[in-house]
Amino acid sequence: MDDQTSLNLLTQPVGSLVRRASVVASPHDTIHQVAQLMRQEKVSSVMLLEGDRIAGIVTDRDLRNRVLANALPVDRPVHEVATAQPMTIDAQAPVFQGLLMISRSRIHHLPVVQDGKLLGVITATSLTEQYNVSPVFIAGQIHEQTTLEGLKKQTARVPQLLVSMSKSHASAYGIGHIITGITDAVTIRLLEMAEAELGPPPVPYLWVAAGSQARQEQTAKSDQDNCMILSDDYNPDEHGAYFKALAEKVCAGLDACGYVYCPGDMMAQTDKWRQPLSKWKQYFRKWIGEPEPMALMLSCVFFDLRGIHGQQAMLEELKAYMLDLSKGNAIFLAHMVKNALSHRPPLGWMGGIKVTRGGENPKTVDLKHNGIVPIVDMARVYALSTSLLVANTRDRLDHVTEGQQISVEAARDLRDALDFISDIRVRHQAQQIESKQKPDNFLRLNELSNFDRAHLQSAYHIVKSLQETLANRYQADRI
Repeated sequence: MDDQTSLNLLTQPVGSLVRRASVVASPHDTIHQVAQLMRQEKVSSVMLLEGDRIAGIVTDRDLRNRVLANALPVDRPVHEVATAQPMTIDAQAPVFQGLLMISRSRIHHLPVVQDGKLLGVITATSLTEQYNVSPVFIAGQIHEQTTLEGLKKQTARVPQLLVSMSKSHASAYGIGHIITGITDAVTIRLLEMAEAELGPPPVPYLWVAAGSQARQEQTAKSDQDNCMILSDDYNPDEHGAYFKALAEKVCAGLDACGYVYCPGDMMAQTDKWRQPLSKWKQYFRKWIGEPEPMALMLSCVFFDLRGIHGQQAMLEELKAYMLDLSKGNAIFLAHMVKNALSHRPPLGWMGGIKVTRGGENPKTVDLKHNGIVPIVDMARVYALSTSLLVANTRDRLDHVTEGQQISVEAARDLRDALDFISDIRVRHQAQQIESKQKPDNFLRLNELSNFDRAHLQSAYHIVKSLQETLANRYQADRI
């Protein structure tokens, strides 16, 4: 992939790929009428609309597999063979998001919407023709693998993908989404392979990502944070062995693919983090009601959740429950603020950047724990205080001003600080990968120009200032 192709994937809106208005029909038209319309318009899909609402999509594959193969009468209403409520993508979403949705979900047509209304349809073929050399198709290739060795070969390409995107000056925000999209694809394929071996799940479940994967902020160095929400129909005696085996196979597969085991065992293979929905509600009720240090640490991990595979409705119910418990809970939020202040930017008493003196990484600054984590923690508090469901840190900062938890100017400054520190981190890791070193988060200041060093110092001062503002707002020092 050349630099311009990489940059286009991250910046070009997917709506720009729509070449013509969708061909539309009514759900109550007959199959014969819709087939004639497809032939007349020379298209491979027809969107079904009721007013402005998307009611479904019919494709040439549907006509072949659901009509011809089953000898279905063509005078039947077309909604009987349509895909109801198809997944859609917003016109302003970047192209890479469309690529990942198509490859991950194995669909061939993706409706594009703008302001809630249908704009058009993009196809897997049109995307492949324009971006057929893109390593984003690693995700598509991952879904074709049938062995762990095949998956390992695909994920081995991720470090060079990061280098390529860094050289194209892609943003850390975009890179995080692409790298995480590949992690999602690996996770889904491992789950599919495990289910094929173990048999279908006995009760519904949802595999959930936590931490940086949930926030779509992964880079070249990531361990795994995940959990499972099981249906309340789950019976430990009848179903426990199945889900334990499933989780162990997937976590072991992720580790083999480079997503190392979580040092704190916050993984689905740990019994505590593989529980029915009702038990997860109990966890959050206890963490929010009794915010002692361990509860706060767990809250920081598990308030950032994103469903990867399975019954998404269970996570939506859990999030609504969690936000209802935390909304207006000043004591809990004050404890969360105090916990967020445990990571401070590395500034000396005269305001300069302070490097570590000893330890395993002397004379460095930790870009993650002393730069990015403080911003992540503050954005989480802002999100909780306004019942904001999004998990990505930058997206949280884009929306929190709606609840007046932070001024527009302060949110913009914090976003800029996050972008700058994250971009420095990606460049640092890309340089290490090119030098055949193991990527980490520890930066030596001599890697930076004087210009970048001055901006890094300014970013740290913004973080420090807003930490102090947040502490004063919730009086965290009095807890």
